[in-house]
Order: sequence, then structure tokens, then C-alpha cells
Amino acid sequence: DAKRLHDDLLSDYNRLIRPVGNHSHKVTIVVGLKLSQLIDINLKHQVMTTNIWLEQEWEDYKLRWNPEEYGGVDMIHVPAESLWLPDIVLFNNADGNYEVILMNKATVYSTGKVIWKPPALYKSTCEIDVEYFPFDEQNCLMKFGSWTYDGLEVDLQHVKQRPGVAIVETGIDMSEFYKSVEWDILRVPAKYNNEFYDCCDEPFPDITFNITMRRKTLFYTVNLIIPCVGISFLTVLVFYLPSDSGEKVTLCISILVSLTVFFLLLAEIIPPTSLAVPLLGKYLLFTMILVTLSISVTVGVLNVHFRSPSTHRMAPWVRRVFVHLMPRLLLMRRPQYKADPDAGPGQAVDPLQLGRPRIVVPEPQPQAGTSPDTPGCAPEMRKAIDSVLFIADHIRKE
Repeated sequence: DAKRLHDDLLSDYNRLIRPVGNHSHKVTIVVGLKLSQLIDINLKHQVMTTNIWLEQEWEDYKLRWNPEEYGGVDMIHVPAESLWLPDIVLFNNADGNYEVILMNKATVYSTGKVIWKPPALYKSTCEIDVEYFPFDEQNCLMKFGSWTYDGLEVDLQHVKQRPGVAIVETGIDMSEFYKSVEWDILRVPAKYNNEFYDCCDEPFPDITFNITMRRKTLFYTVNLIIPCVGISFLTVLVFYLPSDSGEKVTLCISILVSLTVFFLLLAEIIPPTSLAVPLLGKYLLFTMILVTLSISVTVGVLNVHFRSPSTHRMAPWVRRVFVHLMPRLLLMRRPQYKADPDAGPGQAVDPLQLGRPRIVVPEPQPQAGTSPDTPGCAPEMRKAIDSVLFIADHIRKE
């Protein structure tokens, strides 16, 4: 009976003609989408890869029969290549493969209803917003419609669409969805649209499925954010190292190189767009600027630390700032030293010693045979001292 039914149905069937009794009538295609797997979201190329089942249902008056005439058979499976099929394609396709990957059999009922659920592996374009990466949410669209027929010949309707309502809140069947390790699906609404193009006056209907998803941040937090924050805190330790250790600049440069590596790693993940800078990229850039400033400060500190009176002379502005101006801003007062009546004429007092014990330098006594106005040293010693002072003064000026 099934073989006889199959032969009778397809004996005079023309799969190139729309299944309508009158040319002015239109065929209504009920469309549904079942998401099986979210395979990949390519941020660099802005492409979403999904594995779906595209459910299509319509009425074909040429495929009706009386089940009593065929032994009670009220349903039959027919190869899809033998039937008229609506050319429903994905408009925002990214790889040029607009059709389904498998032409499986369609289910035909005695009432003329045809149900076809082919699987498909689609790559669709998706505009990626990386401003809050890796704490971002993405909205990807899948727009389905007839490539050839306009709205007066083939109309579309969502499987859950109610009359007069264009938006379906749960537009995608997620009952057999294989959970993604990188994304959480938040919302899957669907919307019916009528597009008017410049070429034609007739409307072209389509159904747009919107997939809103949020990125799972555990991987990026453990492998990208925590190491960056930890390396950034090492910058504080640069100022804790003593200047004599000789490792201050080495530590700063090592931190800067590490942050540069993470910045290059981030640049390989995100798409090369100038519309927005990722939040993590802003953090890395700001941290690299701080590390660069710390290197500059460290070089200045080491330059001052390794100066000596024999090689450098204190600039007047340094004395003015750090001896006269800064103590006033810090509300510091210089200790007042009073003259000691018991101190001899050779006792030297330095007001910058800040409480240190004063050192008494006795005056040299004239030796026997020398006049009081002549220093108590040999002329050769005086010449040697003058030469040393001249050399030190020359090196200090250089």
C-alpha cells in the first residue's frame, strides 16, 4: 500500500510548480528553529558557527489522499528531492553556503501537510562588540527568508507566532541544546519582518532569530586578568628595593616586558576594530604607562643616589626646593642652635646635622720657628693640597 501510494502521489507531480490551486494564492511556510550546538564565535572574523535544525511546514494540495483507499496509511516519508521545497535560505551567511547540508526525507500526511526538518551547519555574520571584553554580551542574528518568492507568493510564519503579533519571546527551541563551554544563552527571541527593496513593489517577508549570549569569564579571569593584576602589583616593590642592590631597573623592565606579552596576546584574540577599545586593553595600557613612569622615577633616584661631592655639585634649585621650600610645605622647622659660651673658637657647628653631636676641630698651633700668620705645614704639603682641591673642583664642574 505504501509503495502504491508513493507511486500514485508522484506519478504526475511537478516539483517545480508552487502547490496552489490558483496562481493568486500564496503558500504559507511555518518556520521553526531548533538550536543543537553553538560551535564557535570567531571574534577576529566576527562569524558565528551553529548547528541547527530548520523546521519547515506547509500545505500541498497535490499530496492529499484518502487513507481508506491505501490500507489506512495516513503518513508517508518522501525524499525531499521529489517534492516542491521552499527556497528558505540564511541571508546573513558568511561562507556562501546558503542551503542545508543534508536533503533528508520529508513527512507527508494525508491532509496534504508536509513537514521537513533538515539539519544545517551555518556560519553567519555577527557584529561583535568588544568594549567590555571579557565581561561582554553579544547579540547575533540569523535572518531566514525566501530567496526567490515575494510575500504574495510565499509567506512566512513562526511556529509559535500568534495572529497580530510579530515578536515571539522564545523563538528558538533549546530542548536539545548542547551547552557551550564559553557562552551562556540568555534570550532567543524571533521577529517577523516585511522588507521592501528598490527593485520590487512586493514585500519580502523574513523571520529574524536573535541570539543573546554572555561570555563565561572564568577562563579569562584565571589565565589573563589575575596574572596581569599580580604583575602590576610588583611595580610597588620596585620602590622598596634598596638602590645599592642594582636590580631596580631590571625589575621594572621585566614587568614592562610581561605586560607587553599579555597585551599582544589580547590583540590576537579581539577583532582589529577601531570602534571600541576593550576594557582589559585599557587596563593593560594604563598599567604599562605607570610602569614606564616608575622606570623614569627609578632612573632619577639611582642617578641622585650614586652622586658624590667629588663628582657633582648640588644645583642651587635643588637646595632651594629641598632645603628651603619643601620643609615649609611639610610644616617642618629647622632646629635653632644657640652659641655655646664654653665652646672654643675652633668648634664648628653645622645646622644641617639635626641633633648630631658637634665635633670640635682644634686650631693648628704654629710650630717653632714659624710666624703666627703662616700655616703650620710644610710648603710642599700646601702645594699638594692645592693640587688635589683643583682636581676635585675640575671633576665636579664636569
